[in-house]
Amino acid sequence: MIDAEIIKKFQVPSRYVDGPCFWDDYDLLAKKHTPINLGQGAPDFLPSQHVLDALAQSITCKNGLVHQYTRSYGHPRLVHALAKLFGPMIKQTIDPYKDIAICAGAYGALHSSILAHVEKGDEVIIIEPSFDCYAVMVQAAGGTVRYVPLRLNQIKDDMSSNDWVLNSTELRNAFNHKTKAIILNTPHNPFGKVFSEKELMEIGNLCKKWNVLCISDEVYEWLAYEPKQHIKIASLPGMWERTITIGSAGKTFCITGWKIGWSIGPEHLIKNVQFELSFQPSSVHQEAVAIAVETEIERFDKPDCYFKTLRNELQTKKDHMLRFLKNAGMKPIIPDAGIFVVADWTPLETKIDSSSEKDFYKDFRFTKWFIKNVGILGIPISGFYSETNKKVGENFVRFCFVKKDEKLYMAEEALKKWACRQ
Repeated sequence: MIDAEIIKKFQVPSRYVDGPCFWDDYDLLAKKHTPINLGQGAPDFLPSQHVLDALAQSITCKNGLVHQYTRSYGHPRLVHALAKLFGPMIKQTIDPYKDIAICAGAYGALHSSILAHVEKGDEVIIIEPSFDCYAVMVQAAGGTVRYVPLRLNQIKDDMSSNDWVLNSTELRNAFNHKTKAIILNTPHNPFGKVFSEKELMEIGNLCKKWNVLCISDEVYEWLAYEPKQHIKIASLPGMWERTITIGSAGKTFCITGWKIGWSIGPEHLIKNVQFELSFQPSSVHQEAVAIAVETEIERFDKPDCYFKTLRNELQTKKDHMLRFLKNAGMKPIIPDAGIFVVADWTPLETKIDSSSEKDFYKDFRFTKWFIKNVGILGIPISGFYSETNKKVGENFVRFCFVKKDEKLYMAEEALKKWACRQ
């Protein structure tokens, strides 16, 4: 038995502690009850063949240097490919060696970008609901978080992610002379909201007024469903010089385990990010992603471009999930982008008894009951909110549809069987 004083002394530093991590609870529940797992946002199918071929090409490359250390701030072939791909979208000539930092996934890109610019006394605005790592990273850097929630514009039968909007007054009031940065996530996780040009202009104008950095998390940039179009805030007037755009090969090519992400922005920002980089993804994987990006650049305007074919494939999966959640009695929010459907589960509240679950928030009680009694794992939305705003998300649960079709059909059948027992 380890002495209690030893355990007490070597706790996680307080700057990292923001309540218990709920993801661990759901991982344990998944192992114990083996539900149909629609929780984590990762595919359960193989990547596209051309991506696998790119990896094989990299592994068998006769240039032995591909298997050794590469450039500290990004493999040359990859940064050149990304500069060529994103330059026209951001409306800038991107210097591959000065304006891009390759990181250990988008998570690493966020971490490096935040730690490179936020210090004690700084405030950072986070739009809720948000990925829980944002706040932890800001606090680790010594900053203070100011939350601004998306609010439901109007209650109606067929809600879409576009119905969740920022309150202009709340947004304006969050900015002040202490504000160092705002973290924007578009397309948005979990709602799938695609911020409009008008909304982005409002955020951008406030950034310019208060001289604030915008860290724009755009990992779902290729998954905006028609007619919605993703707009990079860095492309708007006066925003390139104050924006770091975060991207992800994992989300782009369905290879989350490769852990390759990037930060793109002007040299005066990216050199700070490079200073904070702790380590690089493997040279072989960077080479493979570079080959995959080059392939998509060559066929960018053609029907077989993977950015289009993946979106079309996921559109079908999304529509399927919307149907079976609605048929089960939930009220799904139609996402304009991304890989998740958020649904109002409360129409089922009278059909369940989650009193045995001891969590404070009812979406946690519902999802845990759902795992044990229906056999489907979803994620409670209040987990994406700060303590102040958790009640805003308590009626909702998130399901991931970037899964094999057979898994989605299994979930549909499990819901039908449960409904028949009611």
